[in-house]
Amino acid sequence: MKFVVFVEGETEKHAVVGFLKRWLDARLSKPVGVVPVFSRGWSDYLDSIQEKVRRQLAPRGGVDILAAVGLLDLYGLTIYPSGVETVSERYTWAKRFVEAKVAHPKFTQHFAVHESEAWLCGDAKVLPERVRKALPKQATEKPETVNFHEPPAKLLERLYREKERRRYKKVTDGTNLFLNASPERVYAVCPYLGKLLDEMLATGKAAGL
Repeated sequence: MKFVVFVEGETEKHAVVGFLKRWLDARLSKPVGVVPVFSRGWSDYLDSIQEKVRRQLAPRGGVDILAAVGLLDLYGLTIYPSGVETVSERYTWAKRFVEAKVAHPKFTQHFAVHESEAWLCGDAKVLPERVRKALPKQATEKPETVNFHEPPAKLLERLYREKERRRYKKVTDGTNLFLNASPERVYAVCPYLGKLLDEMLATGKAAGL
């Protein structure tokens, strides 16, 4: 049995799905598959998500799929209507928008708030020491509240330049950091991530895993 997770970038494809699987496997009676389906950015994701979900869940190939899960960064989307500004408003509006677009009972849409790098800030011990020490307290204790003006990836980019004298490489650095990050620690400080993991866990348990 497996989850199919639709993602928008290379970091999510290579590392984030494994991060989710580690949390789930620790709580289910047997390991569960977490298989990524990759898009090239959020625009490609939105253009192709309906067809990709239907292809994955077609009767012949979808019998062992527990659920189809969409995962996008909340930051960077330009689809919000005027007046939809807060995290809660954007999350709710975009979730409804994508789920209505796909219109499949096995599909749910979730978001990394504001980006998956928030989850790295939630387990800051994986970051280089100088970067970790320079992180604002808010970024480690409530990483999903880091604002839209300097979201987590941009925050890490700035601190890597200032403290490590090099660029933060989203794919290379992000992938390596996620391999060492503790899903349990991040779950404890990222409630939007918690919603995603709790939903996946409940689905797995309902299927007898």
